[in-house]
Amino acid sequence: MNDMTLQRPAVTVTELPPATRISLRAADRAALAAHGLALPDRIGARIVEGERSVLRLGPDEWLVEAPEEQGAALKARLAGLETRLPLSAVEVSDREITLSLAGPAVLDLLATGCPLDLARLPVGTGTRTIFDTVQVVLTREAEDRFHLTVWRSFAPHVRALLDLAGRELAAGL
Repeated sequence: MNDMTLQRPAVTVTELPPATRISLRAADRAALAAHGLALPDRIGARIVEGERSVLRLGPDEWLVEAPEEQGAALKARLAGLETRLPLSAVEVSDREITLSLAGPAVLDLLATGCPLDLARLPVGTGTRTIFDTVQVVLTREAEDRFHLTVWRSFAPHVRALLDLAGRELAAGL
């Protein structure tokens, strides 16, 4: 090993533990808020309460995420609201996995497959986008850390691209 070899990777990619994910569709955000479910008002905005987060993906669409052990209570709460309000709450937990991408070159790594200028994405927000040809949801957790949520069936493809790009960045290519 010579002095030019990096001792630490420019970005680490780690699969996060399973989580409960709910795809929530509702036309009346105010009615949900009146029933104690705070939802962000802008597309891309995110509310984090404890270990639960809610990301607004579209005009009437949110992604609700919570630790797996909170899933039953979250699903019961939303099922109760479904009986009183026009909404759809569909659990999509098994469909997706989330990768944590962290390090000083995380923006460069993501730029290898994402067409957005993620340097402009504020910390604490998120977006639905693509990585290579795959739909993903990215949230910016810190200046140098993102969470990338991808459908389980596409995860090997995305992981292989991230690994290749990470090796190239670490090698200075």
